[in-house]
Amino acid sequence: MKIASWNVNSLKVRLPQLTQWMAEAQPDVVALQETKLEDAKFPVDELAAAGYRAVFSGQKTYNGVAILARAHAPTDVVTDIQDLDDPQRRILAATIGDLRVIDLYVVNGKAVGDPKYTYKMDWLAKVREFIAREHERHPNLVVLGDFNIAPEDRDVHDPVAWRDSVLCSVPEREALGAITGLGLHDSFRLFEQDAGHHSWWDYRQAAFRRNLGLRIDLILLGDALKGTARAAAIDRVPRKWERPSDHTPVTLDLDI
Repeated sequence: MKIASWNVNSLKVRLPQLTQWMAEAQPDVVALQETKLEDAKFPVDELAAAGYRAVFSGQKTYNGVAILARAHAPTDVVTDIQDLDDPQRRILAATIGDLRVIDLYVVNGKAVGDPKYTYKMDWLAKVREFIAREHERHPNLVVLGDFNIAPEDRDVHDPVAWRDSVLCSVPEREALGAITGLGLHDSFRLFEQDAGHHSWWDYRQAAFRRNLGLRIDLILLGDALKGTARAAAIDRVPRKWERPSDHTPVTLDLDI
């Protein structure tokens, strides 16, 4: 089974790229972030024609998450969690076959000390409690998405320049560590240990060509699935296409 996560930065704009990439990469499960579409405008028919059934939680212009699956229709869908009264569409959970999948578009936070940073930290704390409850119920858990946190300095093109900045600050990394501490593993780091691997590059300053990026798109898997992991990758090719998202897909192959 191949699982993928991709912040498409507008599904309306990137739908042709998504369907092209899925036809080539053949993922079984795809989690999307920043779909930026109201539910009534979600391209259900187009994705069905591509072989995928979809569940989604969206809003106009901003945010929005979706989970697409081939072999199994997603069930037991959750879009809102306990103690988090939030109109922003950033959380989506569904069961796909034997897997429980949680798709997250984590708050950016804008800048350390900003009210949006405080909101991000509170959001992460509440989402951690939700993940803990889900993991108790579903050992075969995958948590994936745009985390807007670079886990370590080796995930940052210039750790000195980014130190103590949003996406790389100590509290954010500690909050991510509290999530992985529930028994979840950063799947990419099961296979690759080197620095220089990124999944997001700013549109400015020729950042992609110069590889001035961050690895902030993650696929975390629970202890019960760790032994089934066979490969993890960052597919840089779609970032080279015309009018690309600023993120590129990340993938995980499981032997299940």
